[in-house]
Amino acid sequence: MPKRPVRGQGAALPEALRPLFWDVDFDALRWPRDRDQVTLRVLTDGHLDAIVWLRRTLTDRGLKRWILEREGRGLDPRRLRFWQAVLALPGRRVDAWVRSMRADPWHRRAPR
Repeated sequence: MPKRPVRGQGAALPEALRPLFWDVDFDALRWPRDRDQVTLRVLTDGHLDAIVWLRRTLTDRGLKRWILEREGRGLDPRRLRFWQAVLALPGRRVDAWVRSMRADPWHRRAPR
């Protein structure tokens, strides 16, 4: 029998997202409580169905706000450019985030 979330914790995630969270207790994750962790993982490692689910759940407006509030942190330049085009993120802001990432030695530690 599937576990039901404790009242107030939020909804369980779709089973299709389980492979993305191999390193955490997937059954303990809840939306929206774990929204930041789930959103970042889906944006960085998610398959098409996961992206579709996230866009329906968070909406493009909410996703745009989430990326802007985080100033792109956690997303590599290629993904930032993709979401810039899809969500009409402000070019100058994305340019600044990408420049900042490229100036960071940790970003340059391995070839992309």
